[in-house]
Amino acid sequence: MTAHLDSYKYLSPVWPHYTPIIASRAEGCYVYDQNGEAYLDFTCGIAVTNTGHCHPRVVEAIRKQAGLLLHGQINIVVHEPMLELVHELRQIVHPSLDGYFFTNSGAEAVEGAIKLARHATGRPNVIVFQGSFHGRTNATMALTTSKTIYRAGYQPLTPGVFVAPYPYAYRYGWDEETTSRWCLEELEFLLLSQTAPWETAAILVEPVMGEGGYVVPPTSFLRGLRQICDQHGILLIADEIQSGFGRTGKWFAQEHFDLIPDIMTVAKGIASGLPLSGVFSRLELMEKWIPGSHGGTFGGNAVACAAGVATIQAIREESLLENARQRGEQLISGLRHLQEEYPAIGDVRGLGLMVGAEFRDAKRQPDKAAAKAVVHAALERRLMLLTCGPWDNTIRWIPPLIVNAEQINHGLEIFRQSLQEVFG
Repeated sequence: MTAHLDSYKYLSPVWPHYTPIIASRAEGCYVYDQNGEAYLDFTCGIAVTNTGHCHPRVVEAIRKQAGLLLHGQINIVVHEPMLELVHELRQIVHPSLDGYFFTNSGAEAVEGAIKLARHATGRPNVIVFQGSFHGRTNATMALTTSKTIYRAGYQPLTPGVFVAPYPYAYRYGWDEETTSRWCLEELEFLLLSQTAPWETAAILVEPVMGEGGYVVPPTSFLRGLRQICDQHGILLIADEIQSGFGRTGKWFAQEHFDLIPDIMTVAKGIASGLPLSGVFSRLELMEKWIPGSHGGTFGGNAVACAAGVATIQAIREESLLENARQRGEQLISGLRHLQEEYPAIGDVRGLGLMVGAEFRDAKRQPDKAAAKAVVHAALERRLMLLTCGPWDNTIRWIPPLIVNAEQINHGLEIFRQSLQEVFG
């Protein structure tokens, strides 16, 4: 099928376009344009296609379900794919999180989690962290602090949101434990000076920061959050929207830190490309959510849930968690070797296949221009990458979990060539 190219000009310009590609199809690690040119996709639609494009198992599940039931609204009927998805999730989510609510997008899941926390605690306020990204809807804009572009022109925003520092050790120039200790102290100070514990419903945190720079926090920081929440009766919400479903080499990033949240939000990789998200919590918290006070027409769509079931089964049965760990080690090792040759790469960090390479200039200032130039040079060589972070100076590597060693090496070689083009 050939796209109507004249229709391109009618698309809303609110969508920035990072590539000029008009995709005709995709398979595995590759996206194909209208001329049949293959691009190695290390963006995964921003960490969505964790099982690769059009995984056969997922495609078959979608086709089968599409012939049985396309839509069954949850207030009217409970459909089989949703119950099957809960069964699969119960095998991978911590058993204490035994209440499940499904919706469509990450932002919707975050809004649902905040509404749940407020009803469950009777408290109004929420604490988030500097550099966080939790969505662009009206309420989630107030929770998002990774870039002003996501909130500028829309203020004043939803009140009751307070911002604490995230342990971005490389930015501060401190060691990890010093950074962790300072951030926890600042959080305690915030609870003394801006929002009292008894009016704070939740602390919302990304176990690995996504759009804010692919920052991995010290274990001591997340454990400290858990202690502070327990001390004050504050609910801890883990936003696993970008870091979940195998992205970091474990089902969820929180597992790297032995963190057990009270509420968890998921989306992106849950259904290999179909719109599906969820709020998971202890059922006793869900029972405090007033029936009818939250919901939606399409949440937990039958076809999306079927894709979710197939996604979990594919990740488990094809050992994609182990592959993510191995290929992530290969990727980080390769990037650090390149860092030795190109000191403009100031930092390489990540877990599994959620890896960031941050660019700084000779004065250690964020270098957005260099990061963008490298991404552009890589695209010219048919490797798709994205930037992130408040300065857009971190290149994020998000290969699908099915990626093999040869494809990682190919990506690294293209990256090396791109660095050589930009820096000489």
